[in-house]
Amino acid sequence: MQATRLTLMCHARTVAQKLACFPTNEPLEFYRQSAKGSRTRQFTGAPRVLCGPELRTQQTAEMFGSDVEIVSALRDCDFGRWNGVRINDLQKSEPEALQAWLDDPTSAPHGGESVVQLGERVAQWLKSLETTPGHILAITHSFVIRAALTQVLQATAFNLIDVEPLSAIELRFTGRWRLRLLEGVI
Repeated sequence: MQATRLTLMCHARTVAQKLACFPTNEPLEFYRQSAKGSRTRQFTGAPRVLCGPELRTQQTAEMFGSDVEIVSALRDCDFGRWNGVRINDLQKSEPEALQAWLDDPTSAPHGGESVVQLGERVAQWLKSLETTPGHILAITHSFVIRAALTQVLQATAFNLIDVEPLSAIELRFTGRWRLRLLEGVI
């Protein structure tokens, strides 16, 4: 059986991240047209490049090549009415709702997607890749990466995983998903 090699990479930094806001469909903080294709040689061989539908994931994916496939399953968590809201503001205006959301993965006080729902979406997507051999580079969001890790590790530590902009992890499927930490900067 040929292995599926999945590299999950978080999109580059946005102003919303810098301001500790729930995201909108914002662009990258420092997007330059000249960056297109600048990271195409970062991997041995040419991985299949996938990304979420948001502008920030598409702009990051363009750094790795022009043949990018947009995958709905890689979209960010739906934060409902909290989109664009600063976390500090929520701590003042809706502290109980924010705490409920942080403590209960089935909670969605914002009217969007719960962490459990996000995990189910990501689990279905991972399952669909199990028969897809080769290297896949998926540019996505920290919440999607955290959900993938909790699925693979069968853990409940979702809120204990931090995923920084442009960080990456690799998952491989050879009958079972395995986490592989990458050496140095990819």
